[in-house]
Amino acid sequence: MPDDELPTDEQGRLLHLLELLAAHATVPDVVAVQVPPRARELALRLAQERDAHLAREAALSALLDIARELASESDPAGVLDAIVRRARILLRTDLAYLTVYDPEVGDTYMRATDGSISARFQSVRLALGDGLGGLVASTHKPYWTADYTNDQRFAHTSAIDSAVADEGIIAICGTPLIVESHFVGVLFAANRSPRPFTRDEVSLLGSLAALAAVTLVQTRALAEAEQAVRALSEAHETVRQYAAGVEKAAAAHDRFASLVLQDGGVEGITKSLVELLGGWAVLTDAEGERRSESGPVPQDLGLVTDGNWGSGRLVEVDGTYVAPVSAVRDRLGTLFVGGVEDLSDSDRRTIERAAVVTALVLLFERAVVDSHQHERDRLVSDLISPRGGIDDRLALTRSAGFNAGQPFCLLVIRGDDRATSRSVLLSTSTIAGADALVGAHDGDIVALVPGDDPDGLAKSMAARLGRRAGTTVAGVGPLAGVGGIPDAHAAGVRTVRALLALGRRGMGGAATELGFAGLIVGSEPDIGEYVARVLGPVLDYDERRGTDLAGTLAAYFAAGSSPRYTAGTLHVHVNTVAQRLERITALLGDAWQHPDRALEIQLALRLRDLLLTPG
Repeated sequence: MPDDELPTDEQGRLLHLLELLAAHATVPDVVAVQVPPRARELALRLAQERDAHLAREAALSALLDIARELASESDPAGVLDAIVRRARILLRTDLAYLTVYDPEVGDTYMRATDGSISARFQSVRLALGDGLGGLVASTHKPYWTADYTNDQRFAHTSAIDSAVADEGIIAICGTPLIVESHFVGVLFAANRSPRPFTRDEVSLLGSLAALAAVTLVQTRALAEAEQAVRALSEAHETVRQYAAGVEKAAAAHDRFASLVLQDGGVEGITKSLVELLGGWAVLTDAEGERRSESGPVPQDLGLVTDGNWGSGRLVEVDGTYVAPVSAVRDRLGTLFVGGVEDLSDSDRRTIERAAVVTALVLLFERAVVDSHQHERDRLVSDLISPRGGIDDRLALTRSAGFNAGQPFCLLVIRGDDRATSRSVLLSTSTIAGADALVGAHDGDIVALVPGDDPDGLAKSMAARLGRRAGTTVAGVGPLAGVGGIPDAHAAGVRTVRALLALGRRGMGGAATELGFAGLIVGSEPDIGEYVARVLGPVLDYDERRGTDLAGTLAAYFAAGSSPRYTAGTLHVHVNTVAQRLERITALLGDAWQHPDRALEIQLALRLRDLLLTPG
């Protein structure tokens, strides 16, 4: 109001002052009225109290709004973000942040910020007693400062001071979050310029902290309750699934038991598995051959049968479930199940139970086969010994389904340890065919196989048994009748010894194919040692120098000990041959061409060729 319009008397000025107070005029407007000092002082006090009252009303209204906002939050992280955001707005600071107490470590760590720009500051931890926040946490009382860096009331640390400096903070106010004497954390409001916080601002921040602490604890309790409800629901579902699994497993057990009692065989087990679980199922024997299958088995399916599944439990390999079929430590086969997804625990137990039942069925079958094979073993031993008359032995072979009147060959099959492997025995019977007679005798497997080619049969048998390392096969024949079996067996034993002595382990052959070597190695001499003893200096020289003096020796003897013909055979000059022979003389001595010594050298060269020639 212009000065010329003001009342001129004192009463008018007092009335004007009251009108200003009623109109919520500012303090400067009130001070500008020309009234007695006492009246001005009373008016100024009324204006200040009015402003403080309005500020308190605004703060209470803001706290009420904050309470509504916090009550709508169900996520603890959302509650913390809402707290710091409201604190920054309410106190009109550059930033606000909140640290949470970690009871396991015994310090507080930064949990939520609003207005922060420093990654280092956002990851700082405050030990109890360190800095302003650590002092608030240890005393559970509010502290504030207009200039933190230069305020020596606080225990400054390099980590805290560097984080505060990185954020650019100067003024800080912190107040504790406490619920029923339990310390929860610290709420801060901070400025990047000097600012003295008033007691009303500290009290306001404390009210917000109290409200936030209660809300935070309630939200945590609600989250824990919801988690407990979910856990209870999951437990209930687990129990339900377990009960369903038990019922399903019981049905599978009854079905498998019925198959065993009704002599259903392994084919019924794989079929039942597919009916129970879907997909497909394949059973392989101990050698990896498919024994039975059911369901849509993929055409290009490759089954790994030699995996190391030592636990004996079901495993998953590239989407296929594999269960070993075994009895104690004896591997009988492998059960494969595929084309199914997300098998439950009860489904897995069903496959394992099927593997156990399969093992029982295979053991029953083995008992029958073993009994039958025992009779064949005894018959083979009677034919080799021989025991009984020829007519009796012929009658026994006919009863076993073998026709000794047709041409046949005798095979001797020997393993490394001469301990007859049952799986090799069964495989030999399968390979030889139903018309053959196969049995174990004196640590070897002896097979009487129809045919007139002992070398071909021996090599074929060795090749088909090739996966079993160390299985060597000797062939003798052809034979007719049972009278020649004992002598043929003796010849087969000598031949298998010869094959082993010549380094042909795992191969097959007939005595007739070994020539003179098969006649001289029947007593199991060390052929390699003999060759090394006779030709050692020459072979060592060739090894060191990359030459072939041994080849020159062989060509020299083959040419009738003629250097000229030797040179023609080797396509070199005769002087070259002469130089090589001089070197050989230096290595073997002057007497190497003496007839007795020359014979030994030629024999060693021949045996060396046999040792180096595969098959």
